Amino acid sequence: MKSIRVAAAVATAAMALTACSSPTHAGAAAVVGSQRISTSELNKDTQDYLAALKKANLDESQLGIPATQIVLQRLVNVAVSDQILERNHVQVTEGEIDAALKDPGQFQSPEINLLSQGVAPDDARAYGRAIAGLTKLQQQFGGEAGSQRLAQEFSSVKPVINPRYGVQNPQRSQENPGIFVDAGRFGKLTAQAATQG
Repeated sequence: MKSIRVAAAVATAAMALTACSSPTHAGAAAVVGSQRISTSELNKDTQDYLAALKKANLDESQLGIPATQIVLQRLVNVAVSDQILERNHVQVTEGEIDAALKDPGQFQSPEINLLSQGVAPDDARAYGRAIAGLTKLQQQFGGEAGSQRLAQEFSSVKPVINPRYGVQNPQRSQENPGIFVDAGRFGKLTAQAATQG
């Protein structure tokens, strides 16, 4: 049986997420700068993602973490990428997006590579644009040597996550693999959200 684990994107490791408590963002799963990611968008994308997993003969249990967390992470990463690409005046062509979406990654399959990143292959253009743009931006920053500057750019955007989804898991491990963990009612981090969907 196929088994996939979420592959960590270069910029994901540098991302600092905080909890959202502002009532002005009611109905938002996250806010990234001026961009709002609604809970309905997250729910729809998660359902599309689960359908794509099923089509590939995979299920959520094989991910090791809840699909909602993977999809939310991807939506936030794409929003952050869009903002830093715009700030750095990086343009991406449709051909570059197509090429990024054909990358098989470590899985030897473009479809499984997309699924490992929380992307339903039928709805992957925004993700492909982000990946192609980040690749161009890293080249602009000096290729491999520019990866640190790219990580700094990425971490300069501070997404605000709705506390319903938890806070960034500062120490992911085999026992606690979730991207987000429940901060608890009184601010104490717990592993509860890592095992809940």
